[in-house]
Amino acid sequence: MSYIEFSDVVRTYGEGTTKINALDGASFNVEKGELAVILGASGAGKTTALNILGGMDSATSGTITVDGRDLSHASENDLVLYRRADVGFVFQFYNLVPNLTALENVELATQICPDSLDPTEMLEKVGLADRLGNFPAQLSGGEQQRVSIARALAKNPKLLLCDEPTGALDYQTGKQILQLLQDMSRSEHVTVVIVTHNAALADMADRLIRFKSGRVTSMTTNESPLPISEIEW
Repeated sequence: MSYIEFSDVVRTYGEGTTKINALDGASFNVEKGELAVILGASGAGKTTALNILGGMDSATSGTITVDGRDLSHASENDLVLYRRADVGFVFQFYNLVPNLTALENVELATQICPDSLDPTEMLEKVGLADRLGNFPAQLSGGEQQRVSIARALAKNPKLLLCDEPTGALDYQTGKQILQLLQDMSRSEHVTVVIVTHNAALADMADRLIRFKSGRVTSMTTNESPLPISEIEW
């Protein structure tokens, strides 16, 4: 069994004439330690799939297993424990607490995790050793995104889910963030799933999953993913 098994998943919103299938029988799998890129246009179902993988949304039908855990039949308490201990989230718009410093934002996440890592070390790992005492408003967009990645990594997650993590960043900062995510998959063997509409990122992936209209249209593996430094867009 693969680390992630996403099988014939349907997610329906609304009823009657307003009924929309955000996912319409989507299926894919990801192996442990892989960096997977989910690629597709806006509205293709990518973020819905990510939210279901993260235990933040539920499927209308189908099965989802992560590391042998059946999320499709998990209780809300089980999902809380799963989100708390197993999953790190990196969002497009950071979601930092504005009146907490960079260090305090990361510490906040570690307080709820049983096997968390040292917040200061995680901020050093993302290149923010000299920004520990800064508030979000005192940080650039790239620095705020690095705090959000440090916060996710400090949870010591098995699975790192990233929703358009460079969408709000300039080109160079975006490449730095992607390099960091690729490095985490390689050096720490964290399973990383990146949702994006940027087709250029396909070459960085161990596994490329293409979405269209709520379905997976193709899934390919790459034996020789490119380092971010060699990718241009």
